[in-house]
Amino acid sequence: MLALRPNCECCDKDLPPGSREAMICSFECTFCLDCVENVLDSRCPNCSGELVRRPIRPASKLDKFPASTERVLKAEGCVPVKAA
Repeated sequence: MLALRPNCECCDKDLPPGSREAMICSFECTFCLDCVENVLDSRCPNCSGELVRRPIRPASKLDKFPASTERVLKAEGCVPVKAA
């Protein structure tokens, strides 16, 4: 089950469970749409994987399956991923 992390790892922007601006890779690294488009070129800086829109968990399921409250933040910010 997706953790639904609460923030962008680059800029620390809040990304609540219903946000359509939350983007993830296959390892659930989480970034905001602005950082993905303007800094990361749609690639995860941690694994170089593709970043796609995070699915929205139905609000009716959040009580039983809550979003994570653990914030992850890259202290040095994000550096664009170099094309291989």
